[in-house]
Amino acid sequence: MRTDVITVSSRGSQMETALSQVDKVAAYKGLSGKSALHLRLLTEEMMSMMRSITGETEGQFWIEDEENVYQLHLRVETAMDSEKRGKLLSAASTGRNESARGLMGRLRDFFDRGADEDVAAFSSPLMYAGMYDHSTSPTLDWEWSMTQYESALSYRVKQNDTAARDAWDELEKSVVARVADEVKVAIRGRTVEMTIIKKLA
Repeated sequence: MRTDVITVSSRGSQMETALSQVDKVAAYKGLSGKSALHLRLLTEEMMSMMRSITGETEGQFWIEDEENVYQLHLRVETAMDSEKRGKLLSAASTGRNESARGLMGRLRDFFDRGADEDVAAFSSPLMYAGMYDHSTSPTLDWEWSMTQYESALSYRVKQNDTAARDAWDELEKSVVARVADEVKVAIRGRTVEMTIIKKLA
Protein backbone atom coordinates (compact mmCIF):
# COMPACT_ATOMS: atom_id res chain seq x y z
CA MET A 1 0.00 0.00 0.00
CA ARG A 2 1.10 3.53 -0.74
CA THR A 3 -0.67 6.56 0.70
CA ASP A 4 -1.40 9.82 -1.04
CA VAL A 5 1.55 12.19 -1.26
CA ILE A 6 1.29 15.22 1.03
CA THR A 7 3.24 18.39 0.26
CA VAL A 8 4.78 19.76 3.46
CA SER A 9 6.59 23.05 3.92
CA SER A 10 9.63 23.93 6.02
CA ARG A 11 7.37 26.66 7.44
CA GLY A 12 5.02 24.04 8.91
CA SER A 13 2.29 23.84 6.29
CA GLN A 14 0.50 20.48 6.08
CA MET A 15 2.65 18.84 8.76
CA GLU A 16 -0.42 18.14 10.90
CA THR A 17 -2.00 16.56 7.82
CA ALA A 18 1.02 14.28 7.52
CA LEU A 19 0.68 13.24 11.16
CA SER A 20 -3.03 12.67 10.67
CA GLN A 21 -2.24 10.42 7.72
CA VAL A 22 0.02 8.31 9.94
CA ASP A 23 -2.82 7.91 12.46
CA LYS A 24 -5.19 6.85 9.69
CA VAL A 25 -2.73 4.25 8.38
CA ALA A 26 -2.26 2.86 11.89
CA ALA A 27 -6.03 2.61 12.38
CA TYR A 28 -6.63 1.07 8.93
CA LYS A 29 -3.89 -1.53 9.51
CA GLY A 30 -5.10 -2.28 13.02
CA LEU A 31 -1.75 -1.49 14.60
CA SER A 32 -1.36 -1.73 18.37
CA GLY A 33 -1.12 1.46 20.39
CA LYS A 34 2.64 1.00 20.76
CA SER A 35 3.18 0.42 17.04
CA ALA A 36 1.02 3.41 16.14
CA LEU A 37 3.02 5.54 18.59
CA HIS A 38 6.30 4.43 17.00
CA LEU A 39 5.10 5.47 13.53
CA ARG A 40 3.92 8.81 14.84
CA LEU A 41 7.16 9.48 16.75
CA LEU A 42 9.23 8.77 13.65
CA THR A 43 7.03 11.05 11.56
CA GLU A 44 7.22 13.82 14.17
CA GLU A 45 11.02 13.61 14.09
CA MET A 46 10.95 13.78 10.30
CA MET A 47 8.65 16.83 10.37
CA SER A 48 10.81 18.50 13.03
CA MET A 49 13.83 18.08 10.78
CA MET A 50 11.86 19.51 7.89
CA ARG A 51 11.06 22.63 9.94
CA SER A 52 14.76 23.23 10.60
CA ILE A 53 15.80 23.24 6.94
CA THR A 54 17.46 26.52 5.97
CA GLY A 55 15.21 28.79 3.94
CA GLU A 56 11.74 28.07 2.66
CA THR A 57 11.26 24.82 0.79
CA GLU A 58 8.64 22.13 0.23
CA GLY A 59 8.84 18.36 0.41
CA GLN A 60 6.67 15.38 -0.41
CA PHE A 61 5.73 12.95 2.36
CA TRP A 62 4.13 9.55 1.96
CA ILE A 63 3.97 6.10 3.59
CA GLU A 64 4.46 2.69 2.01
CA ASP A 65 3.97 -0.67 3.65
CA GLU A 66 4.37 -4.28 2.64
CA GLU A 67 4.28 -7.37 4.86
CA ASN A 68 4.34 -5.30 8.07
CA VAL A 69 7.36 -3.24 6.97
CA TYR A 70 6.50 0.47 6.98
CA GLN A 71 8.49 3.09 5.10
CA LEU A 72 8.13 6.81 5.80
CA HIS A 73 9.35 8.86 2.85
CA LEU A 74 10.30 12.54 2.67
CA ARG A 75 11.58 13.92 -0.63
CA VAL A 76 12.85 17.47 -1.01
CA GLU A 77 13.93 19.25 -4.17
CA THR A 78 16.53 21.60 -2.77
CA ALA A 79 16.81 25.10 -4.16
CA MET A 80 19.62 26.01 -1.78
CA ASP A 81 23.28 26.45 -2.65
CA SER A 82 26.28 27.69 -0.66
CA GLU A 83 25.81 31.34 -1.67
CA LYS A 84 22.09 31.46 -0.83
CA ARG A 85 22.64 29.61 2.44
CA GLY A 86 25.42 31.97 3.40
CA LYS A 87 23.17 34.99 2.86
CA LEU A 88 20.38 33.46 4.94
CA LEU A 89 22.66 32.47 7.79
CA SER A 90 24.47 35.83 7.79
CA ALA A 91 21.12 37.41 8.56
CA ALA A 92 20.82 35.28 11.71
CA SER A 93 22.14 36.71 14.96
CA THR A 94 24.83 34.02 15.29
CA GLY A 95 25.60 33.66 11.59
CA ARG A 96 25.22 29.90 11.72
CA ASN A 97 22.50 27.28 11.88
CA GLU A 98 22.24 26.21 15.50
CA SER A 99 20.04 23.18 14.93
CA ALA A 100 22.63 20.93 13.25
CA ARG A 101 22.97 18.82 16.39
CA GLY A 102 21.87 15.30 17.09
CA LEU A 103 21.31 12.68 14.43
CA MET A 104 18.31 14.38 12.79
CA GLY A 105 20.07 17.76 12.84
CA ARG A 106 23.01 16.28 10.98
CA LEU A 107 20.76 14.47 8.54
CA ARG A 108 19.01 17.79 7.99
CA ASP A 109 22.34 19.01 6.65
CA PHE A 110 22.01 16.50 3.81
CA PHE A 111 18.75 18.20 2.85
CA ASP A 112 20.30 21.66 3.25
CA ARG A 113 23.44 20.85 1.32
CA GLY A 114 22.23 18.26 -1.16
CA ALA A 115 22.88 20.60 -4.07
CA ASP A 116 26.43 21.45 -2.94
CA GLU A 117 29.35 19.98 -4.81
CA ASP A 118 31.43 20.35 -1.65
CA VAL A 119 30.06 17.45 0.36
CA ALA A 120 32.85 18.07 2.89
CA ALA A 121 30.72 20.99 4.09
CA PHE A 122 28.48 18.59 6.02
CA SER A 123 28.54 19.31 9.74
CA SER A 124 30.12 16.05 10.85
CA PRO A 125 32.90 14.25 8.95
CA LEU A 126 31.89 11.12 10.88
CA MET A 127 28.66 11.02 8.86
CA TYR A 128 30.79 9.87 5.92
CA ALA A 129 31.05 6.53 7.72
CA GLY A 130 27.60 5.65 6.45
CA MET A 131 27.86 7.37 3.08
CA TYR A 132 28.59 5.99 -0.37
CA ASP A 133 29.38 7.89 -3.54
CA HIS A 134 27.64 6.47 -6.61
CA SER A 135 28.41 9.46 -8.82
CA THR A 136 28.80 8.79 -12.51
CA SER A 137 28.32 12.40 -13.56
CA PRO A 138 29.01 15.94 -12.25
CA THR A 139 25.75 15.81 -10.26
CA LEU A 140 25.87 14.27 -6.82
CA ASP A 141 24.68 10.73 -6.25
CA TRP A 142 25.16 9.77 -2.62
CA GLU A 143 23.50 7.32 -0.23
CA TRP A 144 23.75 7.21 3.56
CA SER A 145 22.65 4.32 5.79
CA MET A 146 22.15 4.44 9.56
CA THR A 147 23.05 0.76 10.03
CA GLN A 148 26.32 1.23 8.11
CA TYR A 149 26.98 4.36 10.17
CA GLU A 150 26.39 2.45 13.42
CA SER A 151 28.72 -0.32 12.30
CA ALA A 152 31.50 2.09 11.36
CA LEU A 153 31.10 4.07 14.60
CA SER A 154 31.19 0.87 16.66
CA TYR A 155 34.50 -0.10 15.05
CA ARG A 156 35.99 3.35 15.66
CA VAL A 157 34.82 3.37 19.29
CA LYS A 158 36.70 0.10 19.82
CA GLN A 159 39.78 1.89 18.44
CA ASN A 160 39.34 4.50 21.22
CA ASP A 161 38.34 7.26 18.81
CA THR A 162 37.05 10.07 21.06
CA ALA A 163 35.03 11.76 18.31
CA ALA A 164 33.41 8.45 17.44
CA ARG A 165 32.52 7.91 21.11
CA ASP A 166 30.81 11.30 21.23
CA ALA A 167 28.94 10.50 17.99
CA TRP A 168 27.92 7.10 19.41
CA ASP A 169 26.56 8.74 22.57
CA GLU A 170 24.65 11.19 20.38
CA LEU A 171 23.26 8.32 18.30
CA GLU A 172 22.07 6.46 21.40
CA LYS A 173 20.09 9.54 22.48
CA SER A 174 18.31 9.79 19.14
CA VAL A 175 14.62 8.84 19.11
CA VAL A 176 14.95 7.79 15.49
CA ALA A 177 17.98 5.58 16.10
CA ARG A 178 16.23 3.86 19.03
CA VAL A 179 12.91 3.31 17.26
CA ALA A 180 13.68 2.87 13.55
CA ASP A 181 15.12 -0.30 12.05
CA GLU A 182 16.88 1.65 9.32
CA VAL A 183 17.22 5.19 8.01
CA LYS A 184 18.44 5.88 4.48
CA VAL A 185 19.18 9.20 2.82
CA ALA A 186 19.76 9.42 -0.92
CA ILE A 187 21.10 12.52 -2.66
CA ARG A 188 20.63 12.52 -6.41
CA GLY A 189 21.39 15.83 -8.02
CA ARG A 190 19.17 18.42 -6.34
CA THR A 191 16.77 15.81 -4.93
CA VAL A 192 17.26 14.50 -1.40
CA GLU A 193 15.08 11.68 -0.08
CA MET A 194 14.93 10.20 3.40
CA THR A 195 13.36 6.83 4.07
CA ILE A 196 12.71 5.64 7.64
CA ILE A 197 11.99 1.93 7.85
CA LYS A 198 10.18 0.20 10.72
CA LYS A 199 8.97 -3.39 10.91
CA LEU A 200 5.81 -3.72 12.99
CA ALA A 201 4.13 -6.98 14.00
